[in-house]
Order: sequence, then structure tokens, then C-alpha cells
Amino acid sequence: MKLFPIRGGIHPEYRKELSGERAIEALPLPSRLYIPLQQHIGAPAEILVSAGDLVKKGQVIARRQGPISAHHHASTSGRVVEVTEIPAPHPSGLPQTTIVIEPDGRDEWAALPEPIADPFAVAPEVIEERVAESGIVGMGGATFPAAVKLHLGIQYRIDTLLINGAECEPYLTCDDRLMREHAEAIVDGARIMAHTLGAPRIVVGIEENKPQALAAITVAASAFPNIEVAALPVKYPMGSERHLTLAITGLETPARKLTADLGVVVHNVATARAVHQAVRLGRPLIARVVTVSGGAMREPKNIEAPIGARVSDLIDFCGGFAQRPERIIQGGPMMGTPLPNLEVPVVKGTSGILALTAEEINERPADPCIRCGACVNICACGLSPVELAAHIRHDDLDGAAQLGLADCVSCGSCSWVCPSHIPLVHYFNYAKGALNAQDREQRKTERTKMLVEANAARQERLAAQRAARKPKAAPAANEVQS
Repeated sequence: MKLFPIRGGIHPEYRKELSGERAIEALPLPSRLYIPLQQHIGAPAEILVSAGDLVKKGQVIARRQGPISAHHHASTSGRVVEVTEIPAPHPSGLPQTTIVIEPDGRDEWAALPEPIADPFAVAPEVIEERVAESGIVGMGGATFPAAVKLHLGIQYRIDTLLINGAECEPYLTCDDRLMREHAEAIVDGARIMAHTLGAPRIVVGIEENKPQALAAITVAASAFPNIEVAALPVKYPMGSERHLTLAITGLETPARKLTADLGVVVHNVATARAVHQAVRLGRPLIARVVTVSGGAMREPKNIEAPIGARVSDLIDFCGGFAQRPERIIQGGPMMGTPLPNLEVPVVKGTSGILALTAEEINERPADPCIRCGACVNICACGLSPVELAAHIRHDDLDGAAQLGLADCVSCGSCSWVCPSHIPLVHYFNYAKGALNAQDREQRKTERTKMLVEANAARQERLAAQRAARKPKAAPAANEVQS
């Protein structure tokens, strides 16, 4: 099929050979599982269990709240030891509410929803609800509730479902292994999602450096004429939703718009497999495949780990460290985040755990900008990172916003190419966080003002009602005589 070029982009050393030929292995159940209530974009889930409760595998232990949220389920059977605060799998290390389960070793399933025998004969709303009840979120890293994206078929006219198998981040091979080993499930999940969206066309995009995955998906899709498999050029950040859409359809997503405005919805290959399991088997999202790799790892692997297993459990399963790591990263080296410690849990968005050496990080002190323009040339979003950074350094966040800060996808290409080693993407992430905080504070202030004004108006109405009910004074005597 015809493909379209994306602007900019880089070719980092991919290092996928470390784990690419390692088949997926199941992690033995650890002694404890730590399941946070916030593993997704949106409102945290509402807890349904207490310390001492017995739970079964697949049981809902936290219920979604509001339109953008997600259920969480017990990853195995056992006892709830406590509900406590533990550091989040995030550089901040801030605590978040977490359910701690002690497995009983029986791995006994709860009563699950009945499989939907023919998902193509039911209304889209039935599939949406099953996906929501199964706690499925975007597993490429964004963790947006999948049912909400499937509902876009009601709001927009969707003609193409893109299944993202690009996996352009260095080191990561979990999606590659999923496509090699579970191609039929991925294709089935894609077909179910396309039916739910009302999309007549499915395209699976896979980078050319994954020939076995391309072959497996092509065979699995061969019986379905509405499915195309696209061999994408190897370029980072090809896996970005907007850039994948551009490469396959030739359509560029306007600023502050969704790909759905173009008639396109993008889902990750792991999400497609999770939808297959939820619909065909009734199983919720309680485990995911994680790549454990990096130069400091003794034995890199692709591991199917239960949600809630600690990072230390996965590292021990890989034989521990071959040498002291300089940094532990969750996700890929370009967009991943450093972890505060090894005791944080695997969550739904954990695609990789990388133990990197000092040589791999190649971190150096930043030098002054030499205005070479390299960051401008490679920016896949068509921005001017050097100008954005200048505004942010001078605390001119509004100026950075006017230059298109919101369109930055934080891919890190500008930082990678900078000869002065300026951590440009850190500036942008800081500024986006600060602007979001300002926006939240402004909305809070406006909401408070509305409540104050509404209360004042209510008090005025009550005063008027009291005045209307108050009896009139009797007329004076001289008024009666006259």
C-alpha cells in the first residue's frame, strides 16, 4: 500500500536484539501484588474491598468513576492485606492509594461474564460495556480508557481503524512478541473494535524491522479483505498516533483536534488482544507483557506479568543485574520515566523496564545552545524546540503555548539530537505540567466564583420570599377615621 512521509524523525540505536528473540514467559505469582487505583488517564477508581476480604482472580476490586475512568480487578485469588499508600511508578515517587493482595496460590477465577459468541451480531454498546467492565486501557503507554475511544464511533464517522504495531521505542519488544505469538487474537480484537466503531477498513502498521511480526499478522489477516498490513519505514517516532495516521492515510491531524476528526481511530496491538480476551473469553485486563532489558540486565526477557507485581519481582526473574544500573526506566528510553525505586508495581501502561548503564545513557552536562537548528530539522511535529525552550527558560509559558507547545508529543527527538545535550523535552514537560496546573486553578477559581454568585442570588431570593410572606402593618387610627 502507498505510504506517506512524516517530517523529521530520528534513527537511534534500537537495541531490540537484546530481547527480540526471547519468547514471552509467564512470571510466577509473587508473594504480594500491589494494585493502584490510578492506572489510567481520568478519575481514579473507587475502592470496593477492605483489609481482610477474600478475593478471586478477575474480581472487580475498584470501580470506575465518571465517564473517563477504569475498573481494576484482582490479578489472582487471595486475601486483601491492606489498603495503603505506596510510591507511584513515576519519577515524583508521590504516594497513591493501592490495594495489597496476598495470593493464596490457588489462582482461582471469580465468576466471569459470559463470552460473547458472535460479537459481530450485537450492538456496539454491548462491546463498549464489556470493554469498560474489563478495565481495558490503551496499552501502548497512553492508558486512555479503551471503551471511551470505542465510543467515538457514535460521535464521529470513522472509516479507518489503525492498529499500532510500530513499537518504535528502542529496546522494547513486547508488542513484537505479541504479534508473533498471538497474531490471531490481535486480528480478532481489531475486527471486534472495527465493528464497534463502524469502521469498514483496518490497517495494521508494523515497522520493517519486525519481519516475523509482519509475516504472522499478514497470515492471520489474510482471510479478511478489509484488513491491510503496512510495512512502515523504521523511523522514530513512527508509533505516535498522529504520525502513524499521517504515514498511512496522508492526513495530518490539525492542532487541538483528534485523529477521529479525520475519521481515524488508533489502538495498540496489546489493546486489541485484551479486547479479544474480554469479548471471547470474558477475561478482564489483569496481566500484560513487559520487556525487561538494558545493558545492566543479566538475562533480558519478555514477561507476561500480573498487574501489581513489583519491578523487583521481574528483575529477579531475569537473574538480577549483571552490573550496577545507572538508571531504571519504565517504558522506553525516549519517552519512558525514571523509577523512584524497584518496589513500585507493574501497571496497565508498563510496556518496559529498562536497566541502563552509564554508557547507554551517555548523559553529559548541558552546554549553551549554539543555535544550530538541528532540533528544528528533526521535530516531527514541525515545531521550533529552540524557541520554545527560550520562552520557558524566561518563564514565558504563554509565549511557549502560542508557539504550539500543546502540539509537542514529548517524543524526545530534539533532546537526542542536540549537540549541546540540552534536555529540551524536560523543559516542555515542565511547561505543559505548569500550564495544566494553571488551567486547573483557573477553573477552580471560576467554579468558586460561580458558587459564590449562585449563593448570593439564592440569598436574595430567600430574602424576597421572606419579605413577601411578612404580614403588613395595621393602618394608623387617623387613617381609619378618614
